[in-house]
Amino acid sequence: MNDSKRPLLPALTSARYFAALHVVLFHTWTFKGFAQAPAWFQQFASVGYVAVSFFFILSGFVLVYTYGGKDFDLGRFWRARLARLYPVYLLSLLLTAPFFFYVVLKTDSPQLAYYRSHLASTSVLVLAMQQAWVPMAAMGWNPVAWAVSTEVFFYMVFPFLLSRLSRLSDRGLATIALLGWMMPLAAALAYMVWLPDGVYPDSNQDMLFWLSALKFNPLVRLPEFMAGAACGFWFLRGKHNPQLAARLVLGGTSLALLITVFSPWIAYPILHSGLYAPAFAAIICGLALGMPAVAFLESRWLRLLGDSSYCLYLFHPMVIGIVLYGIHGRPSFSLVRVVGAILAATLVGMLLYRYVEEPARTWLRGKPPASALAVAAPTAGK
Repeated sequence: MNDSKRPLLPALTSARYFAALHVVLFHTWTFKGFAQAPAWFQQFASVGYVAVSFFFILSGFVLVYTYGGKDFDLGRFWRARLARLYPVYLLSLLLTAPFFFYVVLKTDSPQLAYYRSHLASTSVLVLAMQQAWVPMAAMGWNPVAWAVSTEVFFYMVFPFLLSRLSRLSDRGLATIALLGWMMPLAAALAYMVWLPDGVYPDSNQDMLFWLSALKFNPLVRLPEFMAGAACGFWFLRGKHNPQLAARLVLGGTSLALLITVFSPWIAYPILHSGLYAPAFAAIICGLALGMPAVAFLESRWLRLLGDSSYCLYLFHPMVIGIVLYGIHGRPSFSLVRVVGAILAATLVGMLLYRYVEEPARTWLRGKPPASALAVAAPTAGK
């Protein structure tokens, strides 16, 4: 087995920031921050939650690129993953706790009824990073943390998948990638046929049991991770035409934009459940192959933004809410205020990465990170 280090893929690191920025735009849109923006921009921002698929696919790809074909130390793998995820995750819970517990205990909103009745169990699940398994608890405490919970399950099954997928032929890998797209869509289509929650769902409904299971359950999202892992093995096997990179990036970007254009006419569960997966997989593979047109993604500052995307993800709703609504809850959606909120969230993410995430990870692992291409932690949206 080969245990040598592989070249970095800085374009993928930088791409994480742009995906995370789409999530930031989505939550800014949900806060009504883009009420005066052009309709096309509002439409683009309104589907920012689909970035969850990008990060799940990217996670599978990068894990295979990092560990495929090498000696695998399970203990070392888990130390590295937890050292990266948990310190910042715990800090996000500490900072959002006053708001969450105050709102749950002091308001009588029907949407918070589950949390009032199950506050202790929800808190334990969130602290243990297991909330995604309980549909109604998935968005408890720090709502965006559900994706971290899902990612933890991916880490649990990755050692098993690594050995199995490595034995597949290219045709077998293509089949896995195809299933990774079709299976979530099939689940979404089944939901739309039977409507088990009894209502036609949209993006404003977070507390429907079966819709939450479709959106957040780790088993439902696992095929996207497996599709990324299959793409990772395809990339590792090499012998690819360099001209394929431009076709993949341009084709994937065009497909993603096309879906976004037609998104108002596509059912919300289908949009949320892997519809963009082929586009994202193509973009990731194309960026990994490399092309001159995206050489700017290898710049130092963009790589720093990409590295800080995990912190940006966990903290941006809180930062945006504070900037747009202030401590007294009086909203201001001026262009300067909205842009300032997005820049503030980005800056907070960078500072937390530099002064919290990196030092904590170095201390917990006992040595500096192996490379700047950290495993893609989820930076997803709703």
